[in-house]
Amino acid sequence: MDDPMAEIDLEALHATQPLISEIAQQVCQEFKLDSVVWGLIGGQELLTSGSAGSMTDLSTRYRIASMTKSFTAAAVLSLRDEGGLSIDTPVDEYAPELATICRTESGTRITLRHLLSMTSGLATDDPWADRHLDATAQEMNDLYQQGGLYAFAPGTHFEYSNLGFALIGRVVERVTGRRVRDFVDERLLAPLHMTSTTWDPPLDQTWAPPTRVQDGLIIPDGADPLRDGEIAPMGGLWTTVDDLARWVIWLNEANSNTDSQTARLNVASRRDMQAMHTYAGVIALDGDKAPTGYGYGLMMRDDPDLGIVNSHSGGLPGYGSNMRWVAGRDIGVVAMSNTTYAPMAIFTHRVLKMLNAAKLIPAASTSVAPVLQQRSEQLVALINQWDTDQAKKIFADNVHLDESFERRCDAAQRMIAESGPALIQAIVATSNTEAVIFLANGKKIEIQLGPLHSGPIQWYEVK
Repeated sequence: MDDPMAEIDLEALHATQPLISEIAQQVCQEFKLDSVVWGLIGGQELLTSGSAGSMTDLSTRYRIASMTKSFTAAAVLSLRDEGGLSIDTPVDEYAPELATICRTESGTRITLRHLLSMTSGLATDDPWADRHLDATAQEMNDLYQQGGLYAFAPGTHFEYSNLGFALIGRVVERVTGRRVRDFVDERLLAPLHMTSTTWDPPLDQTWAPPTRVQDGLIIPDGADPLRDGEIAPMGGLWTTVDDLARWVIWLNEANSNTDSQTARLNVASRRDMQAMHTYAGVIALDGDKAPTGYGYGLMMRDDPDLGIVNSHSGGLPGYGSNMRWVAGRDIGVVAMSNTTYAPMAIFTHRVLKMLNAAKLIPAASTSVAPVLQQRSEQLVALINQWDTDQAKKIFADNVHLDESFERRCDAAQRMIAESGPALIQAIVATSNTEAVIFLANGKKIEIQLGPLHSGPIQWYEVK
C-alpha cells in the first residue's frame, strides 16, 4: 500500500541539484540561451539554486515581464479586501478617461474582473505591448481615446491582454492617488522583504544584459532595456531568484490556509488569484497537453500527473521567465533567462516532471475536518460491529435505498472474516467532506459526506 501520510523529503529534494543543473544546461543548449538562473522551493524555503550559461551570480537581477501581473492583481485584491473598490464596478467609474476604450459597441462596460481574468475581449497584444513598456501617461491617454479592438465580447472568452493590466494600473492610481509601483512596493514588496525587486534596472548595473538569437547566434538585444512607464503594471518588474522564491512561497501558503501576516492580502484573496476563473483550453507544454485556465494574474494547469499546477511566464525583448508550483504541495520552481522570450516554462515543467518521476512530490492532502474525522471513525466502528440503529443515525437516507443495510452488513462481515478487524491507520482527506480511510488490514474505505451541516454519510465504498 502507498504511504498515505507521505511528507516532503527535503534532503532528497536538495540532492536533485545536479539533475536540475543538467536540465538547465540542456535547455540553454537546446534553445541557445545566454543564461538560466533557477531555484527549487521545498516546504517554506528556497532549498537550492543554480545557473547555466554566462550568468553565475544568483544575485543578478532579471526582468520578469508578465509575471509582474501577479503583483498587480494582488495589489487590486488588497484594495478590494479593505473596501477600497469593487472588481465588478465598470472601470470607467474609477477612471473616466478610460470610458472610450472600456465600452464596447454593444454597450458592455469592462470591469476589473474582466481585466483580471483575461475576459475583457481586448485583442492579444504581446508584440505591440512589449515595445511600449516605457510609454508615458499622456501617450497612453491619446491611444485610449481611439477606443479598443475586441476579439470577443467581454466575459465570453479567454483572450490574453497586456493592455488590460495597464488599465488596471490606471484604476489603482485613481483609487490610491499613487503610482502602482509605489503602492506595490509598500503593500507587497516591503512586507515580504523583497529588497532586490525593482521597477527599473538597478543603478549599480547588477542586472543581466538582454540578448536575443539571430541566425543561430546569441547577440546583444540592442540598447538598455525599456524603463518603467505607464503600462509597467503588465510587465515592468526586475527580481532575483531569492526574491521570486519568496513570492511563490507566500502565494502558495494560501493553499494550506496559512496566513503569515507578512503582506496585506488575506488568504481567501490569494486563493482567489489561484482559482481557475477562465478556461483557456487544452494547451500543450513541451509536448504534454492539459486543460489550462486563468485566475487573477496567474495561470492554472490541470496536469494529469500532478493535479493543479499554478504558474505564470514572462517574456520581453531580452528576457524570459517562469514560476511554477504544485498547488498545496509546497514544491515549486522559479527560472529566469536573459534571452528574448526564453521558454522557461519548458524548463520548470521538465524539473517538476523529473521530481514527480523520482516520487519526490507528495500526494495531495488536506487536514481532516472534525465532522469528517467523526464520521470516519463511526463508519469503521459500524463495519466492525454492525448496528442498524447506529447506521440510521450516521447515514443519509439515500444509503439504504441505494443498497440495503442487510447486504451492507453481510459485506462488512465478509471483509472482517477475510482480512481481520478494521483498524484505522490513517485518514487522508481530499476536501472537508471526502476522504480515504486506510486500514491496517490493507483495505481502504472511500467516504463522502452529504451537504447538510450534520455531515451524514451519503456514500462509501470498501476497496
